[in-house]
Amino acid sequence: MTGLTGRVGRTAATTLFASAVGGAALLVGEVIAARSRRYAKPTMGLALRTSMGPSGAPTLRLVLLGDSAAIGVGVEWLSETVGGQLARLLAEGTPETGPRHVLLSSVGVAGSRSSDLATQVARALLGDRPDVAVVLIGANDATGLRSPEDSADHLGIAVRRLCDAGVQVVVGTCPDLGASRSMAQPLRQVTGWLGRRMSKAQIIAVEGAGGTVVDLAEETGAVFRADAGTLCYDGFHPSADGYRVWAHALYPAVFDAAQAAGRRSIQE
Repeated sequence: MTGLTGRVGRTAATTLFASAVGGAALLVGEVIAARSRRYAKPTMGLALRTSMGPSGAPTLRLVLLGDSAAIGVGVEWLSETVGGQLARLLAEGTPETGPRHVLLSSVGVAGSRSSDLATQVARALLGDRPDVAVVLIGANDATGLRSPEDSADHLGIAVRRLCDAGVQVVVGTCPDLGASRSMAQPLRQVTGWLGRRMSKAQIIAVEGAGGTVVDLAEETGAVFRADAGTLCYDGFHPSADGYRVWAHALYPAVFDAAQAAGRRSIQE
């Protein structure tokens, strides 16, 4: 009986080892395939500064910081980006607030990680101070296997600098990377898990630094998983519909930030 148990144990161990090796090889192959795909690039003709709304309305300066999401990689028109769609919503206003004259800009850079935010914050604070800053970051940290805690620390420092400068800050966390169609399973599942870890760390850091956080994975992940049309041709970056979904998820927090900025400017 002991001999039989030993043989069964060795067989089970051999099977588990073979499965682990096979699984690792599969993941490596999927990583190579994902990296070799053709991904969307920043559109060179995409203006990063514009204005929306009546020129005589109260002015609101809105700046975006972060990675490719902050400059709209995956779409061709500024109006389709997160910033463009947020600016339009803010410019339209509400019956209570009336319209606004929104000055939109972006200092985001495709491929950025949280450690790159220090430079972007310095650029954002040059010249006239923004009223509201929207930060979209985290996907490259997660896929680059950066420590969630270290990445969140960099994000928290950036948020604190902006808040100390009198800017209202809204952060959209790492999106649901498990919704990406540019990679196969099980890599997609692993990447989704990495993204969730990043998002959780970001939430703690942003709230501790005085910013407002919107959990994009929680708020919009189900939509991206259900609708392939929310992603552009590369299966990774959002399409115009995807950016619209993000913009509407961010808008309540950005609207509140704009209201707070307006009250602050009156006090000053």
